[in-house]
Amino acid sequence: MLLQQSRRDLLRYGTAAGAATLLPAQAFAAADPWQRAAEIARKARAPVFPPRTFDITAHGARGDGTTLNTAAIAGAIAACAAAGGGRVLVPAGDFLTGAVHLKSNVELHVAKGATLRFSTDPAQYPMVFTRWEGIELINYSPLIYAYKARNIAITGAGTLDGQGSAQHWWAWKGPWGGTVSYGWREGMPDQRKSRAVLFQMAEDRVPVEKRVFGDGHFLRPPFIQPYLCENVLIEGVRIRNSPFWNVHPVLCRNVILRGLDIYGHGPNNDGTDPESVDGMLIEDCSFDTGDDCIAVNSGRNEDGRRLNVPSQNILIRNCRMKEGHGGITVGSQISGGARWVFAEKCRLDSPDLWYAIRFKNNALRGGLLENFHYRDIDVGQVGRAAIACDFNYEEGAKGRFTPVLRHVNITRLRARQATRVLDSQGLPGAPVTDIALNDCSFDGVTAPSIVRHTERLSLRNVRVNGKTVQKLDRSVPA
Repeated sequence: MLLQQSRRDLLRYGTAAGAATLLPAQAFAAADPWQRAAEIARKARAPVFPPRTFDITAHGARGDGTTLNTAAIAGAIAACAAAGGGRVLVPAGDFLTGAVHLKSNVELHVAKGATLRFSTDPAQYPMVFTRWEGIELINYSPLIYAYKARNIAITGAGTLDGQGSAQHWWAWKGPWGGTVSYGWREGMPDQRKSRAVLFQMAEDRVPVEKRVFGDGHFLRPPFIQPYLCENVLIEGVRIRNSPFWNVHPVLCRNVILRGLDIYGHGPNNDGTDPESVDGMLIEDCSFDTGDDCIAVNSGRNEDGRRLNVPSQNILIRNCRMKEGHGGITVGSQISGGARWVFAEKCRLDSPDLWYAIRFKNNALRGGLLENFHYRDIDVGQVGRAAIACDFNYEEGAKGRFTPVLRHVNITRLRARQATRVLDSQGLPGAPVTDIALNDCSFDGVTAPSIVRHTERLSLRNVRVNGKTVQKLDRSVPA
């Protein structure tokens, strides 16, 4: 019954969030869309906490790198919440812990010189209601988790270390083609069987309380997951070696990520995956990841359609992306849709970054993706294409749900070394539509753009290898 009520709350929350802030469709043409971005920034307010401090060492924590401090940290958080809120302080030292569960009105502050080091023992992560690759289930707790909390924060100049490595967590992925050793060898257990079972459960609408995984199923927990929370700040900390996705807000409103330094080249080490969020500011962050740096999501396949809550009103600015599959990505767990995503003044540069701007979807996901506005994007080097719109991702056309991607506006993107300008591949009967490139330049281009099932591609003052082009076809300007 509790989980059934949670799902009703979750659906009700998402519907209300979607109705509260979306502009009418005709406003796309009638108004300057960047006014909406300014409104997102204006509404992004960090939570404010009472001036009380609860030092975890006063609750028995020891920063010796070996003492397990889970209970001491939980005690400090409970005392802080009971007092009406404040700051839980992790002072300088090396503090080993299991799962950390935040409560309303609590700021977890990891001070300079402090490391919060997370245990590699799965038993330290109790079963909770969570989302995994866009599907609800009962699984290991995220390393840092909050459920239906208001006014929470993770701050400081210290380090959060998930201890993902070839020895711990990462081998659960199974076969993977990353750039680092991740530990799996043929014959070792991995996630593939349980992943397939979970996906089928969702398609069959098996109640979530019966989708119980955890021990023996090898579905890695994400690092930080606020779930159905409001007023969330994550600022300043260094995040290292997540078992899975790094920062994964789900069905949250008013989320700020600021000044984060996220690093980890393990399997699916996405930097941040806003999933069915409404109102999010991502600024001054650095991403160097083993998968997409930023991936906007809204649920996978039947589960995403069942909840039907889009991600919307997201502003990304002044961020740096290094290694990863995509820099600024939408999808592929995107069945609930996405709209009104903005990015500006970002720097993307690595030979191991596949795409700077990436959209990925297919006919099993479906979903309406519209109104994406990017400007002043500085691309040093990408390995495959500067821009990709892909409806053939994974299962491709093997489904009956029409993916829609429309109204993508990219202004003043400058790429110094891009193998391709554009790889845009819709599906027969489901074209990508209304892509506009304005005042963009692409150098170092050695392969032709791929433009299939794509309609109304507009180029205004676009230069490729120093020459102005009127269309992107199979030729590469000399």
